[in-house]
Amino acid sequence: MTEVSAVEEKRRRDVPVGVVMVGMAAIVWWPAFTLGAWQEIFFDDILALWAASTAAFVFVLVERKPIGGRLVRAMLLLLPSLWIFLNFVVEDETTDLAVAIVDLFALAAVLVGIPFTLWVLVRIVWPDFAAETRRRTKWLIAVVVLGVAVGALFLGINHPHFLTCDDFAISGNSEPAGCTPEPE
Repeated sequence: MTEVSAVEEKRRRDVPVGVVMVGMAAIVWWPAFTLGAWQEIFFDDILALWAASTAAFVFVLVERKPIGGRLVRAMLLLLPSLWIFLNFVVEDETTDLAVAIVDLFALAAVLVGIPFTLWVLVRIVWPDFAAETRRRTKWLIAVVVLGVAVGALFLGINHPHFLTCDDFAISGNSEPAGCTPEPE
């Protein structure tokens, strides 16, 4: 193999890593930003997670792999569904403990569900990705995506420093508490 073709081959192997990294970062930034700006993750983000994790759940159940590992992945993919189910079961008039349990499932659905669902989706799209990708590269992806999420959370918390109330209104979002009014 010539030096040019070896470099080209390495570059081709790097492309999926870049696609995965950018795709995951693009998905996690908005829920992290809303958590910072509004102190909550919007229902549409959780329902999008539910839709993706439900589809991934079905795929994991029917894929041709040993049942042991599939069951663990399938159960983790059900976290968003369990959160939705608990919302139907636990009503507003119930105890603080029941509400805390629902909130705990919501937190687990987001903190575990988003990255885990993204990883399963990557494995569905590129079945050999995990086997062909070095551990160091996987950690790089995780650190970059986590960095984007933390950065978006920080930006959401500090939105008054670079966004105005009008920016939120024009984009179709409600104005978060503490937003900066448009200068007159």
